Amino acid sequence: MDELVLSNLSGTRDLLPEEMAGWHVAEERARNIFERYGYLEIRTPIIEPTELFARGIGGDTDIVGKEMYTFVDQSERSVTLRPEATASVVRSYIQHTMCRGSGITKLYYIGPMFRHEKKQKGRWRQFYQVGAESLGSDNPAVDAEMIEMALWFLDSIGVKGRLLLNSVGCGNCRPGYIEKLRQALQENMPHFCEDCQRRATTNSLRVLDCKVDRCQPYIEKLPVITDHLCAECSSHFHKVREYLTDAGIPFQIVPRLVRGLDYYVRTAFEIVSGDLGAQNALAGGGRYDGLAEVLGGPPTKGIGFAMGLDRLVMVMPTEQSVGAQWRPELYLAFMSEPAFKRAVELARILRHRGHTCYVEFSQGSLKSQMRQANKLMADHVLIIGDNELANDRYAIKSLRESRQWEVTLPELIDYLGSYREKAKEPGAQMAEPPA
Repeated sequence: MDELVLSNLSGTRDLLPEEMAGWHVAEERARNIFERYGYLEIRTPIIEPTELFARGIGGDTDIVGKEMYTFVDQSERSVTLRPEATASVVRSYIQHTMCRGSGITKLYYIGPMFRHEKKQKGRWRQFYQVGAESLGSDNPAVDAEMIEMALWFLDSIGVKGRLLLNSVGCGNCRPGYIEKLRQALQENMPHFCEDCQRRATTNSLRVLDCKVDRCQPYIEKLPVITDHLCAECSSHFHKVREYLTDAGIPFQIVPRLVRGLDYYVRTAFEIVSGDLGAQNALAGGGRYDGLAEVLGGPPTKGIGFAMGLDRLVMVMPTEQSVGAQWRPELYLAFMSEPAFKRAVELARILRHRGHTCYVEFSQGSLKSQMRQANKLMADHVLIIGDNELANDRYAIKSLRESRQWEVTLPELIDYLGSYREKAKEPGAQMAEPPA
């Protein structure tokens, strides 16, 4: 019988230790910047009742119709691995009565989502998103601030994005536009792809988002929603653009930009990159003023966005994550069993003082241990032999500067503390060894 070799499922992947530095940078920058704007982290379950997404996202969307991982659990209830986070965040907002009177509730999240879709560059069936939701206000300044925050985050990790902007109207003006859109679609229906022909009756706005080449000449002839906005939506869209201009944020109005989920109204936006090919979206979001009511909650104004971390890390400049690579400040090399015990003891003391230390548990020659220290890109090597044990003084070598000197334990603690503080200063020289 052949030996069974297990591997990960198609469309999923392992994120290996050498890949994680960029992820850590992106996640920490997101937390830092979002919290400056008053957003607090929320973590919702990965698994939710299927009806949450069927009602919140819309039963006629591709996500609900074709892409969700749904199954029946032991209680014979239909449950789904979350395909997106907004519905879950709003559900939690309602369930835990997070409304702050007249104030705004600002939340952000980082975590995995799941969709069974065709694999493409930067797209996985288990993928990761970072996103934010602002609940409690429909002030257009909130929309502009959220876009500003998203762009600042991207800039902080060295990713340049281009802002695309539109308004998709509201429950007052969009039905009339959709009727005109359907009439226009009927005139050229045979020329559209199979998906567009289906969407023409089930979710007409999604036709505008089609990427099939044969459909593009006919999509260009379709009516645009910005010509059919009601007075309130037109005014809201004008003020959003005004606030963005005041903030010095360039944008491109794309009248055929829509969001794929039913709960969006008014502001819709995407941030795109030129480094990802056809699937070029880094972030997408918009306003969803009616979602809370759809989920059984009180009327609540809301806006949010999500970014694919997989894509962000893919286009993030390498130099952004180099400094975040794990490397020990001190590699402790030992020459005997008693020296090994002292190395373990010293590593424990230094770790409790906040220093990263590495001790190899299989004894090798000093030469082999030095090779490993270089491979780990350690900053220093502390050499412990019989003489060092007898005198309670240790040879320390800086691998960055190829210098070696002797230290006692108190001197070592002082030096590493000074070294760490100097390392935090951009462009600063490293701490000098003791005389």
